[in-house]
Amino acid sequence: MAPYETDDSTDTGERDELRAGRRRAARYIVPVTVVGVAAATIGLVPALADSGDPNLPKVTAQQLIDKIAKSDVQQLSGTVKISTDLGLPDLGGLESGMLSGATKSGDGSSADPTTKLTELATGTHTLRVAADGPDKQKVSLLENAAEYSLIHNGKDVWGYDSQTNEVFHGTTAADASKSDETRATPQGLTDEALKSVDDTTSVTVDGTEHVAGRDAYKLLIKPKQSGTTVGAISIAVDAKTGLPLKFTLTPASGGAAVVDVGFTQLSLSKPAASTFDFKTPKGAKVTTEDSPGKATPDHSAPFGKNDKTNKADKGLGKGADDPTVIGKGWNSIAVFETGGQGIPSGSKSGGGDLGGFLSSLGDQVKGSFGSGTVYSTRLINALVTDDGKVYVGAVTKSALVKAADAAK
Repeated sequence: MAPYETDDSTDTGERDELRAGRRRAARYIVPVTVVGVAAATIGLVPALADSGDPNLPKVTAQQLIDKIAKSDVQQLSGTVKISTDLGLPDLGGLESGMLSGATKSGDGSSADPTTKLTELATGTHTLRVAADGPDKQKVSLLENAAEYSLIHNGKDVWGYDSQTNEVFHGTTAADASKSDETRATPQGLTDEALKSVDDTTSVTVDGTEHVAGRDAYKLLIKPKQSGTTVGAISIAVDAKTGLPLKFTLTPASGGAAVVDVGFTQLSLSKPAASTFDFKTPKGAKVTTEDSPGKATPDHSAPFGKNDKTNKADKGLGKGADDPTVIGKGWNSIAVFETGGQGIPSGSKSGGGDLGGFLSSLGDQVKGSFGSGTVYSTRLINALVTDDGKVYVGAVTKSALVKAADAAK
């Protein structure tokens, strides 16, 4: 179906309303500890859409964003399918191990969500989700003959890996439900996408569809800027409640979606109270988080939620790990100062066997900044310079090199 409205006709006032609307669109389905996964790399398998498009009343993009913002679904249960196609090199499973190792905490318990849920960054997975308000949520990752569950009930957070019979227990901060939301559901990813709505973005209503047996509108978000790796984001919005049901991100290079999030089954009835109960299984190894602060690590910054790292063209990073963000909108690039030497580029630059191996996975580049290596996926690209700077963004390789040159 043809778009109902293009943003080319949206005046300044309406753009302000768009921005205001998406700022109100923060809803909380499960705690952020559910998804301690790399930024913008979570994807969900396409939801099983019914055949035939529903005939719904026409709405504008502004009206649909307002509908999302006003959505107040507190109770639900259902199934979500997850898949990611980042175009990472096939290292025989090594890449999964590297992702897991990069986020391990404590003693590396397999029940720790920051360790276990990195699996969502690659492959295809199925989740069962349930929620009853901001204080009770459950997500279960279904695997072959095993299951991993993460339960938030009040101040308690429980993780359980049935394969290893290990338990993780932590507690949430008192205001955790007010500051964090999941990124592993259509709602969480939609909240992040709506933050991109500004004068660098086209927002339209692109017809209707059925998702998980429900009528939905399709909201289409497209960058106006060139140089970004993002092609378009499509969001299926429940016509009745405004709840996002499906989220699809396609790359500018074309082909299969990089990120595809969707409910395959959904009920808006109140889940049974026992859904959120947890009892430590007999003989299980229990790992307890040292402090409440560690139980809910701040994963918001990589997703642009931290105000210090979400403002373009300003060197706002104050700590050693805080990046400076340059550029605007979809062309924003985060710059990290590692304080050390990068991975030497070229086979004669040293770095040993590991340096040579890592260098072989990327493309060597040169410019007025010096030399470096660009590591590419279908969405996120990173330039590691030989002097230890890292430039990361959803932008092309040439955009990264240009940014590094301009920094000199």
